[in-house]
Amino acid sequence: MIARKYLYLIALAREKHFGRAAEACHVSASTLSAAIRDIESELGVTIVERGQQFSGLTSEGERVLECARQMAARAEGLRQELAQMQDGLTGRLRLGVIPTGLTAVATLTAAFSRRHPLVDVEVLSMSTQQILAGLRGFELDGGIAYLESRSPELEAQPLWCENHVLLTPQSGPFEGRDCVTWQEAAQIPLGLLTPNMHNRQTIDAVFASLGQKPRPTLETDSIISILAHVSAGHWSSIVPRAVLDLIGVPAGTRVFDLREPVVEWATGLLVLKRQPRSPMVDALMNEARALGHGMHDSTRIV
Repeated sequence: MIARKYLYLIALAREKHFGRAAEACHVSASTLSAAIRDIESELGVTIVERGQQFSGLTSEGERVLECARQMAARAEGLRQELAQMQDGLTGRLRLGVIPTGLTAVATLTAAFSRRHPLVDVEVLSMSTQQILAGLRGFELDGGIAYLESRSPELEAQPLWCENHVLLTPQSGPFEGRDCVTWQEAAQIPLGLLTPNMHNRQTIDAVFASLGQKPRPTLETDSIISILAHVSAGHWSSIVPRAVLDLIGVPAGTRVFDLREPVVEWATGLLVLKRQPRSPMVDALMNEARALGHGMHDSTRIV
């Protein structure tokens, strides 16, 4: 099993502060500092930049951290495997989800929990880049994101194809119509997710392909906040249909299909490629396969 001092290093890299890392590990700051010095003495390298406060890891420290995270992940996988042999899968499933997937992901987590009732599920709202970093750092078991975000070190399982609709206030434009073009949507006051969100970047890319560059007058990192602001009566927004299908259309709003073009984005589960996979990740992938059978594996623009 992994030595406790390497777990202290992982905590220090995560918290970026000796005091907070020690508190997270339930030890004193002096105990944590001594453990870090012990690693340096054992390996014969400096792993922490010295100063009055924590200022980062050396290049050698980054490599030791990478190895420590791998050892911790393997130890946790072994713990899960042994527990599964006795009582069934136990532990905590850590799942990072892009904001637009936070409602739809409940279908996956509910199916997983029915099959593995002893596992606690943690769902975190994250940007795509945060999810990718969490997977590479062994801090997440899986991530729900657009599949175009995947990279060679990740394995993907498609879950659903997501298209977007225009949500407007009840008193907004386009009365008596069923659909609106992207060109028309670019001309009205919009509230969208923040530019660092992958969903926003894909929406901007569609507008750019049409020679449009709308300037949203409201930006937020919460899809729920978007829905509330449209319901308040000033802004319109472009949101995934799956969100409205699951939680309903907000009071005082109307929904329009978006046309010219019709766009679909494939969303799915991303996990880190490694063999053997931990029992937790293996179980998660099995549920995702069952739910995502037959889904497309790419963004489609019609």
